[in-house]
Amino acid sequence: MRIRIDLKILIFFALFYLTNQIEIYLIIMVFCIAHELGHMIMGLILKMKPERVEIIPCGLAISFKTNPDDLNFKIKNGNLLEVKKIFVAITGPVVSLILAILYIYFDPFYITKQDAIYSNILILIFNLMPLYPLDGGRIIKGILHIEYGNKQAKCIINKISNITMVVLTIISSIAVYYYKNIAIFLICIFLWIITLQENKKFRSNLRMYEILEKK
Repeated sequence: MRIRIDLKILIFFALFYLTNQIEIYLIIMVFCIAHELGHMIMGLILKMKPERVEIIPCGLAISFKTNPDDLNFKIKNGNLLEVKKIFVAITGPVVSLILAILYIYFDPFYITKQDAIYSNILILIFNLMPLYPLDGGRIIKGILHIEYGNKQAKCIINKISNITMVVLTIISSIAVYYYKNIAIFLICIFLWIITLQENKKFRSNLRMYEILEKK
């Protein structure tokens, strides 16, 4: 298993430190890691092998090796791998929801109840946005893949992701104007970087499909 660190995390640390928001950022990072560990545990339960762990500005990103047997087990227009991916994607938000509920009744050391509940609800909402490759986008893509096939699923989720980012940018701009919170601005930029990277991958995949269809 490979471990990689996204150096953009240093920029986030510096900016949050300079704006006196480093404490809440560290708390969110702790719960983001717990969220991602939920993904990993579900993957291991489903007999998926972790391939890479990346430390990113929003916690961890975990990818799994593809098992050929899962690809060969067909389910409608998808396969067993897509079903496993859906379960893995759902587990992270479920962990965040459980932690938020637990902190209503418990007040552990170092992290106040309010900060813990706020952080986990924020992570839950953030990850359930219909934006690929966030959990919400992965769940939608997996369901679409099983129903319509891989190509159609990628086309639909790409449109949904771009529309989501436009709406989110408008909302974030208003929020930044009123609350003067740099965290909102940074998250929006981070999501745009992810979205543009996924758009590039989508165009490459689309060209590949066009080449294969001509043969």
